[in-house]
Amino acid sequence: MIRTMKKIYIFLTTLVMGLSLTNCEDFLDYHPTAVVGEEEAFSDPEKMVNAAYSMLGDCWYTYPFNLWPYGDLTSDDCLKGGSGTGDTNYHAFDIWSTVTPSMPDHMDELWYRLYCAISRCNRALIALSRNGESVLGADLAEQRVAEVKFLRAHFYFKLITVFRQVPWIDEVVYEDNAQERTSNVQFTYEELMGKVIADFEKAYNVLPVKAPGTDARANKIAAAAYLAKCYLTLAWGNGYESGTGVDHINKAYMQKVVDYTDDVLHSEYGYLEDFGDIFLPECKNSKESVFAVQTSNYEDDNTTYGRANWSVVLNGCPGIWTYGHGFHRPSQNLVNAFKTRNGLPMFDDFNDKIDYPVYGQVTEQKWDPRLFHTVGMPTYPYKYEANYTMNTTTTMRQPNDYGYYMSMKEMPQRSKGETYYDTWEAFATADYVFRYTDVMLMRAEALIELDRLPEARTIINDIRQRAADSVNKHISYAKDQCEIALYPKTYFQDKETARQCLRWERRLEMAMENGRYFDLRRWGIASETLNAYFASEQNDVYTYTQVDEETGETKVVEQTYGGYYKDAHYTPEKNEFFPIPYNQMYYIPGLYKQNKNY
Repeated sequence: MIRTMKKIYIFLTTLVMGLSLTNCEDFLDYHPTAVVGEEEAFSDPEKMVNAAYSMLGDCWYTYPFNLWPYGDLTSDDCLKGGSGTGDTNYHAFDIWSTVTPSMPDHMDELWYRLYCAISRCNRALIALSRNGESVLGADLAEQRVAEVKFLRAHFYFKLITVFRQVPWIDEVVYEDNAQERTSNVQFTYEELMGKVIADFEKAYNVLPVKAPGTDARANKIAAAAYLAKCYLTLAWGNGYESGTGVDHINKAYMQKVVDYTDDVLHSEYGYLEDFGDIFLPECKNSKESVFAVQTSNYEDDNTTYGRANWSVVLNGCPGIWTYGHGFHRPSQNLVNAFKTRNGLPMFDDFNDKIDYPVYGQVTEQKWDPRLFHTVGMPTYPYKYEANYTMNTTTTMRQPNDYGYYMSMKEMPQRSKGETYYDTWEAFATADYVFRYTDVMLMRAEALIELDRLPEARTIINDIRQRAADSVNKHISYAKDQCEIALYPKTYFQDKETARQCLRWERRLEMAMENGRYFDLRRWGIASETLNAYFASEQNDVYTYTQVDEETGETKVVEQTYGGYYKDAHYTPEKNEFFPIPYNQMYYIPGLYKQNKNY
């Protein structure tokens, strides 16, 4: 529930008048300094809007707003990582079978922090309602209202994505002080999504179209992308497998996806020429970035630590970074998915055999170039830098559980240094909400379901062509190990094969970008995919040679890992969504209803 808060507003920094709320029970005797009252705070709506924006990146590894534990650890793309299965409370997300409402810390923190963000949006809307026109003028006030509604919808989309049935707390509920009387089943799942859509539609109808990189505020094109995402989510069904999949497709919603992605398609946004550049901090506001949570380096903004991406604080590679914690580890199944035969994916037999490339050893097995931009692997330069090469000893943590691969997209190059480090480390890397390619893949998905297969093929082949062109600038050392071809027309003559191409392309293009599980759930194939993955991944072996320090002899090491997946199981009609945390269920007993079968 939205916890009872004092109506005292504390301005945090000279850059952003961030608002901080304190819990009544804990701080009744506290007499704050440098504070202003409610009316004075509401009298400056621009700073209230800035405070709402500041919540976009107000996250931490226990409540990452980019949802990587919920969208990646829960999928076939990723293992948890860290120092073992007891390191953090995310192990349950990795195996699903032990996810319960009483899990400590993380789910409750995410719920609470996202509602803190929504609370800031609601207060900004109240400030704009009371004083927007008089302070900002009618036009700017209307634009700011649209921006704040975009932000509120953004936070609600995340809540609904994870928890499904959540209470709708808007500015009316806030002003009526009715938070503790608002149930999470007041509105159905579809009605909640409708409210999110209404907020995004306000943004879409009011906000201007802006060129890439002009500023980081919400704009019409970002709203169009989000509306497409909302309708694509609804188009496949209700989220539970019994009501989701190809038998439940709503073609009217699929047409909405096409309509809204038209705006993105005909905007100034587009494909960045090299796939690797997308994930370098210096390119973070390129034409590929439709909307992103902004980060900064301390050298850029003249602050002590900069504005880091705190969601991925655990995900640095051990031995490469000062405090590499080694979380967010790509799976063997994901690596195998990058195999190609005659340049095309090996749909049917990609996972029959464990394979991985080794630096300088060219074999008959070829790979999609995006593997070398996505997965850090032993013997290869980490993030393209030869001075920082991964190996099986100093750059690994707990390989008997999690193997030898590391995620690279969310990390900068090591030579650029951390934005912050002191036991923890953080980086000024982009946290994409939408990049252009993601939106085009959503468009292709809808086009296939609307029987416009040639148009979908054009989009997917454009993406594959960019991948083919992304070997010389950053990964020339792996060029001879890469082979990728465009899909021939024969692959798009029937809907089933076209779907397979789209889903494969989405997996490879968006790998380790926090959304694979949500894709599987949307398509209604989570249980069959994940339970097959658990069965195969528990038998992983990574084989390498090592020189014995005592004898000088070379020996072959076979490291098994992933064995903990023997305890994993995904249960349909239950695990599609996460449970409402017990802390919320019992804050006001009887107010909330638990999700199905928890």
